[in-house]
Amino acid sequence: MAFKVAFIGAGSIGFTRGLLRDLLAVPEFDQIEVAFTDINPHNLDMVTKLCQRDINENGLAIQIQATTDRRAALKDAKYIFCVIRQGGLEAFAKDVDIPLKYGVDQCVGDTLSAGGIMYGQRGIAEMLQICKDIREVAAAGALLLNYANPMAMMTWACNKYGQVRTIGLCHGVQGGHHQIAEVFGLKKAEVDIICAGINHQTWYIQIRHKGEDLTDKLLAAFEQHTDFSRTEKVRIDMLRRFGYYSTESNGHLSEYVPWYRKRPEEINDWIDLGSWINGETGGYLRVCIEGRNWFDTDFPNWMQEPANRFTADKRSEEHGSYIIEGLETGRVYRGHFNVINNGTITNLPDDAIVEVPGFVDANGINIPRVGELPLGLAAVCNVSISVQRLAVEAAVRGDDKLLRQAFMMDPLVGAVCNPNEIWQLVDEMLVEEAEWLPQYNVAITEAKARLAIGHLIPTRSEYQGAARLKVKTIEEMQLDREAANKNAGEADKGKDREKAR
Repeated sequence: MAFKVAFIGAGSIGFTRGLLRDLLAVPEFDQIEVAFTDINPHNLDMVTKLCQRDINENGLAIQIQATTDRRAALKDAKYIFCVIRQGGLEAFAKDVDIPLKYGVDQCVGDTLSAGGIMYGQRGIAEMLQICKDIREVAAAGALLLNYANPMAMMTWACNKYGQVRTIGLCHGVQGGHHQIAEVFGLKKAEVDIICAGINHQTWYIQIRHKGEDLTDKLLAAFEQHTDFSRTEKVRIDMLRRFGYYSTESNGHLSEYVPWYRKRPEEINDWIDLGSWINGETGGYLRVCIEGRNWFDTDFPNWMQEPANRFTADKRSEEHGSYIIEGLETGRVYRGHFNVINNGTITNLPDDAIVEVPGFVDANGINIPRVGELPLGLAAVCNVSISVQRLAVEAAVRGDDKLLRQAFMMDPLVGAVCNPNEIWQLVDEMLVEEAEWLPQYNVAITEAKARLAIGHLIPTRSEYQGAARLKVKTIEEMQLDREAANKNAGEADKGKDREKAR
């Protein structure tokens, strides 16, 4: 089979190398075209060299087209993987650190809350330009497979305003599926699940083993599990109160709702520091910085280590390659995808991006009707959808009033900050992230003027949060090279979690 796949943001080692391995594990894809593009030529060069070596050592004749010219990479591409982080780690740090001054303590900050909303403002502005390039130079009907967060906001903007067919992909469902199997003492393949909701707030609404529905037995199983009972306190509490388990990690979930991170003195009651993903303040930022520093420093050693093998047993659970395989070969694949609702979940808005079951084969991507979510779950999702809609429209229009309203409606920001604090927080974030927010030029000028006047609400500029750990040095990471390599090389940086401590 001969078709072209382009990777945008290919300098991301965690996603790019793994997704390429998955794709080339499909025997029929041994002659596809592959293009990498990134705005950072240094990162692009390192990842390209490593991936090309993988290709060569697997005996394939594919030659990666690596370029900083995005349109050249997209030329005639049938499938596009998007793994960008607009603003990089510099902007990500601002997403975490500035809200902390106002008491907004985030574990991740890439989906909702102050950080996720601002990440969306930066990302959507760029994604609309990417979509323009796809419409103009990619193959007709090209499919955009988006891995970039905030998943729902980005996928929403691409479909509605970018006018490019876009599917959002995440590995949260798979991670929780493994946990559910473990608490019942079963293998993942023995447990059938159906999930529905919105990205990072999707729920296991059906759990079956040999025809028996295990949903009502799940709470007791998690409460009795030695590890999860200590590391997943937020998820278990939500399960206890709403009746269903969330796909998202303890740390992620804790920042999407108003109850678990609103009081600094209570945050540590709900989290665990055995792994960042259990709720560490700025935890994802820390491991991303460590991963980038390690890969940049240790890259020569990576080139000396065994290449990735393009075999079925080495293939990950990321959906992307399986979707392309289903479309191109007709082999049926079942997964959970982020798509425009359009009545799939009947008590969520039709225009929202929902995460639901989907089937892929040669006939296309087919989404069955889910029906109603339980009322409590729908209520949780609808609050977040309102924030997403405001944030998407704000980003597209460059409307800082809508942006401020998104902050006010956000569950965690609204639980911690009053309206005047929110207004000042938005001013500060607009000014500090100005270089990535071209659509807000007028609002940024006005925000600068307000901040310059003085008489500002006092903030805690030195506050590091309730549970922040320092970034490891290269020397510290060298003490466990295997862990450092895994952190740098994995797309899912919470996949292998340490035990609670």
